[in-house]
Amino acid sequence: MNKKTFIFDLDGVIVDTAKYHFLAWQNLAKQIGVNFTHEDNEQLKGVSRVQSLELILGWGNKTATEEEKERWLHQKNEEYLAFINKMDESEILPDVERVLQFLKLNNQNVVLGSASKNARPILEKVNIMHYFDAIVDGNDVSKAKPDPEVFLVGAAKVNAINKNCIVFEDSVAGIQAANSAKMTSIGIGEQNVLNEAEYCFIDFTKISNEFLLEQIKN
Repeated sequence: MNKKTFIFDLDGVIVDTAKYHFLAWQNLAKQIGVNFTHEDNEQLKGVSRVQSLELILGWGNKTATEEEKERWLHQKNEEYLAFINKMDESEILPDVERVLQFLKLNNQNVVLGSASKNARPILEKVNIMHYFDAIVDGNDVSKAKPDPEVFLVGAAKVNAINKNCIVFEDSVAGIQAANSAKMTSIGIGEQNVLNEAEYCFIDFTKISNEFLLEQIKN
């Protein structure tokens, strides 16, 4: 059996922590007098915490000192951490665990490639850490997607070559990162949004074991 490397993003692919980011950002935006909607939140997907705050301040035409920004970033993260602290297995998105089990059963590399600095605690909370051969999170990389750094580091950790890597992503920036790394990109979400992906599925329930076998054999 060929050995391929399957790289998973975290937020919106394995678990939906995006809703907790949204609530924490919304609460902060309200506090500094900025209206923050679900549409605004979409624009923060795959964007670092620091950049996200800059965008929110820009939308509200607000200025802030470095000290205020530091305090707000810390506050947002603390609130987010309080939300994820209550997570359990029920937060794993449908059929993700079936796919992880299938890949491990077929002796494939499974890697996490996420911008989140909280990736490890989340994987522990939802009890799927044991599936991963390597984890790359926001603590390991300095460049945000669409820069492919997170996926390149993930591939290197398991000695994989790029063309043998398959990436699951829910953001446009993540798909662009996978494509620029010359990896197979699989979008998880709306086809019209993730139209740069090589394949697109609304969620993992639509990804059959046969499709995964094809990816392994290709």
